[in-house]
Amino acid sequence: MSNIINPVDLTSELIKCKSLTPKSAGSLDIIISLLNDLGFNCKKINFGEGNEKVENLYARFGTLEPNIAFAGHVDVVPTGDIKNWSIDPFGGQVKEGKIWGRGAADMKSGIASFIAAVSEFLKTYKDFGSISFIITSDEEGKAINGTKKIVDWLISKSEIISGCIVGEPTNINKMGDTIKIGRRGSYSGQLTVKGIQGHVGYPHLADNPIHLLLKMLEPFSNVYLDDGTKEFQPSSVMVTSIDVGNDASNVIPGEVEARFNIRFNTLHSVNSLNSMLEKQFNSITKNYKFDFFCNAEPFVTHDEFLKSTLKKAVKKIVKINPEESTSGGTSDARFITKICPVIEFGLVGKTMHKVDENVLVNDIKKLTNIYNQFLINYFGVRSSD
Repeated sequence: MSNIINPVDLTSELIKCKSLTPKSAGSLDIIISLLNDLGFNCKKINFGEGNEKVENLYARFGTLEPNIAFAGHVDVVPTGDIKNWSIDPFGGQVKEGKIWGRGAADMKSGIASFIAAVSEFLKTYKDFGSISFIITSDEEGKAINGTKKIVDWLISKSEIISGCIVGEPTNINKMGDTIKIGRRGSYSGQLTVKGIQGHVGYPHLADNPIHLLLKMLEPFSNVYLDDGTKEFQPSSVMVTSIDVGNDASNVIPGEVEARFNIRFNTLHSVNSLNSMLEKQFNSITKNYKFDFFCNAEPFVTHDEFLKSTLKKAVKKIVKINPEESTSGGTSDARFITKICPVIEFGLVGKTMHKVDENVLVNDIKKLTNIYNQFLINYFGVRSSD
């Protein structure tokens, strides 16, 4: 078996792969090579065609249960204007006690830390269950041919996952302060309201769709739809754009379009949101078109063993009792929850998606130790020495 893997060196190597979503740019090949050396059975699973083709990986060590999985993504968001970066965004440079580059926080360091933790764990322990990796290159984009389809593939193969940690950068200020136990749902709407175009000096001959739209969206000015629950923040509505396409100040437009997003908790469902919106819109006008897309339902994990096992590992390594949270955006945990209990824990996410993205080198080492301790706790193993 190969030597224990250095998580900082591996993070740097992965950052150097320009894996702009949905491309893996060789990063999965690096991971597969390392996992093969550790004794994993690796399966590269591709979905999609042409420019939509996505490389995914499922790797497993062992055949027994329980089978604990680590999930993550190698794809990253674009850098924006590179001139705004003080370092090479794909250089993987280590300086000032930090490692820099796109994906440093979100989330190549998380993947590197878990691989390093597994390499250390396997050096010391045997006679446990199984350890698996679920890695995709389609999380930051459309997320159609990534983890969502891996989950379907696992179900088709009758592959049982007992529990899963997603290595997203969950911590807010310092290592160990937050674990994610669920996520709100995401519902996006596009509302197009029809009116009658006309001259602003003759409003009685026109029907201004903007005025109608503002009335239709008026309840959203409150932002929150409820008071939240024990596990979740209040459901919130944000209007993200209102477009008329009218450059003339003396013309009443004939059509206006608005887009909005609802982050909703378990007090709501897609059907209940549709009913609420239809009732509100129809009370103002029937002359509209509405389209929606829901790419995430809300979920919360109640598996106390999985949560407490991770919390104990965090407490032992960094002396902090992490808080449970469901805040923030969506993640691939929304797909994995269909097959097993899932929680999220990674690095501090302050710089994710930002210019000069970076994380502390010491935090990568701490995360590796936390993951290793989690595996020890989870399997309840003793040293094989």
